[in-house]
Amino acid sequence: MFLSNLEIIELTGFKQPRKQIEMLRRQGIAFNVNAAGHPKVVKAILEGRDRSTVQPAKTWNPSWAVPRP
Repeated sequence: MFLSNLEIIELTGFKQPRKQIEMLRRQGIAFNVNAAGHPKVVKAILEGRDRSTVQPAKTWNPSWAVPRP
C-alpha cells in the first residue's frame, strides 16, 4: 500500500525525512507525513493506477433532511 522506507530512500536519494520531503515536493509526488515525521507515499500514485477506481467516501445524509428536487 505504501512505499517502504528503503523505497523512499531510493526514490529521493536521501535518508533524512526532512530531505526526503523536500525532494518529493520538488518531484511533484503526493505524500503524507506520519506522526514520526516520515513521508508516506501510496504505491498506486507511482504505479499510475487509475484513481477513479477508488471509491469516494459516502456523505452522511440525516434521515430528517428535506429531499432535494
